[in-house]
Amino acid sequence: MIFSSILLLSCGNEKKQESHEHSAISTENSSTLKSLSPHTSTMAMINGAHIHIDYSAPSVRDRIIFGGLVGYNTVWQAGAHKATWIETDKDLVIDGNKLVAGKYGFFVVPGKEEWQVMFNSRWAQHGKDEYNEAENVLKTNVTPQELEQLQETLSYEVNQLGGENGTIILAWENVKIEVPFMVVD
Repeated sequence: MIFSSILLLSCGNEKKQESHEHSAISTENSSTLKSLSPHTSTMAMINGAHIHIDYSAPSVRDRIIFGGLVGYNTVWQAGAHKATWIETDKDLVIDGNKLVAGKYGFFVVPGKEEWQVMFNSRWAQHGKDEYNEAENVLKTNVTPQELEQLQETLSYEVNQLGGENGTIILAWENVKIEVPFMVVD
């Protein structure tokens, strides 16, 4: 029997700090077995908004990811196992549309030339098993960028671009997407 433990890190009182990052990684209590897609998270403070992304991070492991393991033009939960979720404590504006403060499932539909990014009201679900397009609260399109070097493990970042502007970055294999946003007071 394998037991899992989760390391939880608190953000603490970071009101004066504009940017911070923590990780929470799930590990198995065994010296020989490790999760192939460890549970992790990233978070940052952007113009007073605490933005948190929680996901499981698979690795490429010599596989074709986009157009292979993750098919083009099909919904993907943007991570492994449970659906990736994003939480914000302030409203964000993404592509001219308001994302009200709250917690959302983060889904994508990868394409060769364009990706759809969806914020879904059902954040607690396994993979995309219960995904329902009607529960999307915001949808936008982004253009994927080719990475110069292989990104072995799926990663997310939340970066401040200046003032109230920031970006959510997903990078894996040879692709990166950026979802720009603005924090609304």
